[in-house]
Amino acid sequence: MLAWLGWTATAVFTASYFCTRTASLRHVQMLGALLWVAYGLLLHAGPVVAANLFVFVAAAVTTLRRVGSEKDPRLRSPR
Repeated sequence: MLAWLGWTATAVFTASYFCTRTASLRHVQMLGALLWVAYGLLLHAGPVVAANLFVFVAAAVTTLRRVGSEKDPRLRSPR
């Protein structure tokens, strides 16, 4: 079962590159990162857990920042 979790995490994260919308890409990357965190925890692989927690947090922060900027135009970044 452990190998399947790793392969599923790989497939989900790879699928994120085929997302056409930025929001979808981030959501799929967050799901993939959570799967990798679970895999890393089961393997007791600290670097896998840490790296994917960083990926998850980065995707979550940028997603929340984007949602906040849509509600408040003053928070929008210049394009």
